[in-house]
Amino acid sequence: MLQRLAASRSRWRDTIMKTRRWLHSEDSQAAQSYTARKNSWFGPTIFVLGFIPVFTFALGTWQMQRLQWKVALIDELQEKLHREPIFLPKRVNLSVVPEFVYRRVLLRGRWDHKHSMLLGPRVREGSHGYHVVTPLIRSDGSTVLVDRGFVAKEFTEVDTFDRGEVGEVEILGMLRTSHTRNSFTPNNKPTEGTWYWADVDAMADYAGGEAEHVQPVFVEQIYDGSSQDAASRLNKGIPLGRAASVDVRNAHLSYVITWFSLSAFTAAMLARLVLKRRAQNHPRPLPR
Repeated sequence: MLQRLAASRSRWRDTIMKTRRWLHSEDSQAAQSYTARKNSWFGPTIFVLGFIPVFTFALGTWQMQRLQWKVALIDELQEKLHREPIFLPKRVNLSVVPEFVYRRVLLRGRWDHKHSMLLGPRVREGSHGYHVVTPLIRSDGSTVLVDRGFVAKEFTEVDTFDRGEVGEVEILGMLRTSHTRNSFTPNNKPTEGTWYWADVDAMADYAGGEAEHVQPVFVEQIYDGSSQDAASRLNKGIPLGRAASVDVRNAHLSYVITWFSLSAFTAAMLARLVLKRRAQNHPRPLPR
């Protein structure tokens, strides 16, 4: 009896051991053959992040080209500004005026104060006021428009702006064209004497037009005197002209830095995301 019981226990122990070995073998094979479900690393997020670096790099390249063009333009205008002043002909060819922008010119004549216009409002060194645009009747009978410069607001209400410059005058100025009006600038109101921006054609018509030999030619008067004399002119209400400088805005370098920085940043984000997703797709063993 005892021998049969011992034999039975031995067989039962052998069965348990075989079962354990079999289970362990099955687990090992499953662990070796298991592969995590792979997700495609390419998706909408990758597409967007892949598009942004390319797009912003293209914008940076375009702004670099614009920067080179603007620098060349400013250099060209500076070169024009430093040439010797010229006298305008009696009849100015309007089609070539843009080629002479910022070119210094000499003018002689007398002011037509009754057709003076206030352009503005403008601000100069914290003082509010306007620019005075007055037709200059030249000795040859033709008339051009001259932006004589800034005058404080307190002198604009009951003033004809003829003080200090009576009779024939000679002025030095820069040839300019109509101002570029943005969407925030109101419309001019010539009948009310309100001018927010320099519309040369409309100003010439206001001053008399072709009937009075007024040409749509716009000159900004240059002031090259001392700061003490400038302060004296402002205190007396005499229009003060502008400095002889090129005031073309050039912000393309900041745009270049912005777009290239954004391109580099998004490219780094894209690389990090791709590496992370590729790592997630690697096979992983089952936990034990």
